[in-house]
Amino acid sequence: MFSRRLSISAGAVGRHPRKNLRTVIERQATVLLGRRTYDYWVDYWPTSDLEPFARFINGTDKHVFTAHPPSDAWPNTTFVTTSAVDHVAEMKQGDGGDIGIHGSISLAGSLLRAGLVDELRLVVAPVLAGRGRRLFDDDAPMHRLELGEVERTSAGSLFLTYRCRE
Repeated sequence: MFSRRLSISAGAVGRHPRKNLRTVIERQATVLLGRRTYDYWVDYWPTSDLEPFARFINGTDKHVFTAHPPSDAWPNTTFVTTSAVDHVAEMKQGDGGDIGIHGSISLAGSLLRAGLVDELRLVVAPVLAGRGRRLFDDDAPMHRLELGEVERTSAGSLFLTYRCRE
């Protein structure tokens, strides 16, 4: 049994995300990011005042998986150049709060395929984009999930929590 849980948060943000976001981030002590998400976020979040996420992401330990670490680092950031699967498996054995992934679809998919994910928190917005990146690849193995929580907003968004069954 692991002492730290890994949770993936994915989906479009609806009109009423703050309560759900607070619930997700209050348990997380570490955030995992892929390099593309890091590069996208590093120019925005360090100076943002959009709460509650700005204070959370700027004060939380971030582990960024990349083959080539940048020269400038966002505070509280560790660049990891080794296997994400091995690194996260070792992290989960340690003490501390939950480990979260926000965005970083490729990273999330690799950890899901490796069986390291304990929980999926999905936001389903009442919008069909028609295209975009997918969390679940065509070659991903089947995963059995157990529905934990469902919350519906007045705007029609759904916040779904699934526990990954073994």
